Amino acid sequence: MKVNHELRYDAKPAAVYTMLTDPSFRERVCDRSRAIDWNVDVVETSGGTQVTVERSHAAPNLPGFARKFVGDSIRIAQVETWSNETTATLQLTIPGKPGRLVGTSELTTDGDGTLQTISGTLKVGVPLIGGKLEELVDGFLRKALRAEQRVGADWLADAG
Repeated sequence: MKVNHELRYDAKPAAVYTMLTDPSFRERVCDRSRAIDWNVDVVETSGGTQVTVERSHAAPNLPGFARKFVGDSIRIAQVETWSNETTATLQLTIPGKPGRLVGTSELTTDGDGTLQTISGTLKVGVPLIGGKLEELVDGFLRKALRAEQRVGADWLADAG
């Protein structure tokens, strides 16, 4: 399943990049999105700045077919590798489950702000219900990105 999500920030790309690679920002996003637990790691590598966020969320409202697949909570591992201040590769996995998103995150100037475009391919390799699970994961991703955008808007306003 192809995914494409856009987030807009009222700041220049360099400021958005600085925010996205700040461990304190990522921890605040996890806290505000009601993650049960999380781990954030930001390191400089030969390929750029690598941001790793692993978090668990309670999943009380999942349909029965999905609950059998993930259980009472869902753990997401997210790795972004920023090769420069505007482009990152992105990989989201569900540890121990056959689900993943592989794609990119790009920051572009949008008037006096920044547009972050997250695009890629989401695949859940489960016969018969994989497509339904992909739709659920994309909905979860959309919700998580909205929370990240709200936290980011506050973060950038405080930094300005």
